[in-house]
Amino acid sequence: MKKTFQFNVKNKTTDRQIDSIKSEVKKYFGRERRKKLPESVDYWDFECKIGNNEKVADSVHMSKINEMINKIAATKTESFYLEILAIPAQRMKK
Repeated sequence: MKKTFQFNVKNKTTDRQIDSIKSEVKKYFGRERRKKLPESVDYWDFECKIGNNEKVADSVHMSKINEMINKIAATKTESFYLEILAIPAQRMKK
């Protein structure tokens, strides 16, 4: 998923739009996790980038995406860029 999300949408309050964005991201993670894994792979890992636009997007862990959406929304910007790429990964033995 490579997408620019808008905070100001007609017929929705900003808070409702933020909830809608978070829900869409959560659904995307679920869809990607349900995809069939290639052989010799244990799970799907995710590379995530978020920022005001594609050029200044920073890498973040997937668990921090909701926090980052809230921080960006607090700055009163019109939109933000979110990139999530699913990558097959192998668990490391301890």
